[in-house]
Amino acid sequence: MSGDDPDPQAGRWVVGIDVGGSGIRFALAPGTWPAGLAGARTRDIAAAAQVGAAGHDADALLAELLPALDALVTGLPAGARIGAVAVGATGMALLGRDLAAGLPGPLARATGAEWLVLAGDAVTAYAGALGTRPGVVVAAGTGLVAVGHHPDAGWRRADGWGQLLGDCGSGGWIGRAGLEAALRAYDGRTGGSPALLAAAERRYGPVAGLPAALQPRPDRAALLAAFAPDVATAAEGGCPVADGIVRRAAEEVVAAATAAASAAGLAEPRLALTGGLFRLARLRGATHAALAARLPGAHLQRPDGPPLLGALRLAATAATGLPWPVDPPLLDVLRVP
Repeated sequence: MSGDDPDPQAGRWVVGIDVGGSGIRFALAPGTWPAGLAGARTRDIAAAAQVGAAGHDADALLAELLPALDALVTGLPAGARIGAVAVGATGMALLGRDLAAGLPGPLARATGAEWLVLAGDAVTAYAGALGTRPGVVVAAGTGLVAVGHHPDAGWRRADGWGQLLGDCGSGGWIGRAGLEAALRAYDGRTGGSPALLAAAERRYGPVAGLPAALQPRPDRAALLAAFAPDVATAAEGGCPVADGIVRRAAEEVVAAATAAASAAGLAEPRLALTGGLFRLARLRGATHAALAARLPGAHLQRPDGPPLLGALRLAATAATGLPWPVDPPLLDVLRVP
């Protein structure tokens, strides 16, 4: 990106931040930035979400976020300023009390931004995939949430209830199901998979140590999700147990999409699938087949871009009025005094 920008608005830049279950992605772009990510500076860091008694840990997130953000903005043109920062975070809607209290002050001090937008990852996924058009987006990575949007209905979520109570069909869900099948094989119980047992031991070591290794970890959802690609690989290799897990995950994706569409009053919804989980070809194919059977009126569309694009879109419109319904804690916009 050139430091010479003839546009008079170029002094105002915006930052988008996408906080997922296993990583943080940043984008910095001029305030007059176009619709895509091509003209933006981007940076990714691997950092699993830390969830404790107060929800998503703001201090742990800031420890990762602020140094990377500082590196991202280094070298801006002379006179440039950050006009707005938008953060889309997993768990913001349900586990984001600590984030909502802890992020604004440090982010404002670090960037000098006039506007801050705090959003759930469902909103940034939607804004990145479909912009302001009505429809349904399923965002699937470590967790899973479906969100429908219609001007007359606002936001309508389905699932996104977290690792313990939901996120059905997500990477964490698939990983947990795969590890359960591995432990069944280890015990000699029915429903076990020797292929998944071998894969689990390659990734984690002796499975007898898994409970002690996973249970105390605040990032256990990300650790479980790391096994999802192994489950997909085993399914492609002919393991019937792994294949059954992938197919059930696809059914859960479609169930969430159907519920969000119904709640938003969309009989034949525009539908986009976004998130790293859909890079698994086996799951993507099973999801398309399940959609054809259970939601045949859906119009499947290629996402405009990832949730990071959605965060940039939120930041770019913060000062002029978001074209999406503000609905804290799912979506909130703050003016820095």
